[in-house]
Amino acid sequence: AAAREAAEAGLDTNIMETERFVLPSGQEVEAEKLAAPDLALVQRRMKEIVSVLDNFKVMREEGRSRADYMAQLKRDLATYYGYNEFMLDALLNLFTVPEALELMEANEVPRPITLRTNTLKTRRRELAAALIQRGVNLDPIGKWSKVGLVVYDSKVPIGATPEYMAGHYMLQGASSFMPCMALAPQPGESVVDMAAAPGGKTTYVAALMRNTGTVFANEINKDRLKSVVGNLHRMGVNNTVVCNYDGVELPKVLGERSVDRVLLDAPCSGTGVVSKDPSVKTSKSQADIWKCCQLQKKLLLAAIDLVDAKSKTGGDIVYSTCSIMVEENENVVNYALRKRNVKVVPTGLEFGREGFTRYRDFRFHPSLKHSRRFYPHAHNLDGFFVCKLKKLSNDKKVGVDGKEEKDEDEEEGTASGSEGEDQEGPAWADMDRLDGKQGGKKKKKGSKPLGIAVPVSKPKANPKLLQKLKAGKAKGGSEDGEDREGEEAPKPKSEPAIVRAAKKELQEQVQKKGAAAVKKAAPQQQQKPVGQEKQQGKAAGADGAKTKEAAGKQAGAPGPKAQADKAGAGRPAPAAQSGAKGVGKAKQAPKPSGPGTANKGKK
Repeated sequence: AAAREAAEAGLDTNIMETERFVLPSGQEVEAEKLAAPDLALVQRRMKEIVSVLDNFKVMREEGRSRADYMAQLKRDLATYYGYNEFMLDALLNLFTVPEALELMEANEVPRPITLRTNTLKTRRRELAAALIQRGVNLDPIGKWSKVGLVVYDSKVPIGATPEYMAGHYMLQGASSFMPCMALAPQPGESVVDMAAAPGGKTTYVAALMRNTGTVFANEINKDRLKSVVGNLHRMGVNNTVVCNYDGVELPKVLGERSVDRVLLDAPCSGTGVVSKDPSVKTSKSQADIWKCCQLQKKLLLAAIDLVDAKSKTGGDIVYSTCSIMVEENENVVNYALRKRNVKVVPTGLEFGREGFTRYRDFRFHPSLKHSRRFYPHAHNLDGFFVCKLKKLSNDKKVGVDGKEEKDEDEEEGTASGSEGEDQEGPAWADMDRLDGKQGGKKKKKGSKPLGIAVPVSKPKANPKLLQKLKAGKAKGGSEDGEDREGEEAPKPKSEPAIVRAAKKELQEQVQKKGAAAVKKAAPQQQQKPVGQEKQQGKAAGADGAKTKEAAGKQAGAPGPKAQADKAGAGRPAPAAQSGAKGVGKAKQAPKPSGPGTANKGKK
């Protein structure tokens, strides 16, 4: 029996050895690079590597580490699906290896065509019956939507039917339903769609409001406004104002605390819609994600400032992107939680995965679990992120000095930006933080990584700073903003180059105007002493007899030349001017300046 068990164990070992996967050697890898790729071989090898990683201790090859298998897997994924290194690292960090493969495979298949019924003109049942008669095979999109239809095939162009031209439905991705459903606008409210083109979400919001209230459809790209206006007319929407502004400037245009709800479908990297735009696989980098993140933060703060926290029915902001990157989603919302008095509330959506509260070495606010993520391989929708915020107060979060809080990301981004324009972003955007690197610089000892233990409530006052302020008041420092001892003067903010150029040009214009005014005033100043001499001569005659006699003795009798000067034959001489000035003084005797002065003195 023992011999039989030993033989069976040996047989099992031989079978496992024959089935064990062996990684290609370095020479084989180099040979594959030179030759045309064998996609069947690459696909089979990817499956083998995934099976080894699932049971690594048993299936791995001796002398090979997990990093060796991952490196080979990334090479095969790049060859088979065409992703660049950055995108592969991002997807493998977000998902497990098998799920990442499912996502990449789902991105190769287009999403189904979906329609949204325009309830301002028809009902879904009537629209479905009309399209079925025209040879369209469709079904309701699901229980979660009362207006959606999914189209399997059609004998007619689905975007050119009479029903489409009449505005009975809108061709719209199912994932675009989510932000409008989460916003849940009520009739009679004022709502802003900060990035409205091409108008699918705007028309859905207007339909939910039953064409009442006011919808502000803003789009920064003037060319895309044509599609917004066309869809609004076709769908029969008449409660919408179309505008063309930068979303960051909207609070200045519409006014802060002026609307009930705001929908922000922010511009993003598009990493969730690879099936529509395959160029995302190779065109995106960490620098692109960072640029999008910076813009999204500004737009979200502007959206929050637009909303009135005291609105009886609203006070909500919905933030959404068609990206699956954490930097563009949870990180942006977490930033808004630190800068404004808002909180994350449930979206009201029935499905979708929870948002991240922990991602690698980052920690976000626990309430971000109420946000929702949608994936192509899990929900058969485009990759999407939806988060709903509730504004608690119209006041902005301020620091101890009464000014708006300076975010750590902003400070580090400014410092890195001053070194050169090739910086990819702050330290949190660099994924090498675990190696002790931070924005290309070594991390100081004792410094905490950004993003960990993020405070959401207002920070407490620094006791040391309060002691300094009290000491400054005790020494006689003023409370009206004067400099106090022990405090550094605030550093002036650097102005943009365009502002400096404008100020310089303005100064030059002022200097030119001043020079022209001086030239115009010069002849008037030369003629002015003639009138002054007459007035001062009269005043000198009233000063007293002594002054008159002294002036008359020093000057002598008037001659013919003085009479010519008196008649105004020519301009007064400089000597006459100095004499006239001296006459006006009571205690100082006038200097002899010629017969002209004597003549005026006698007068």
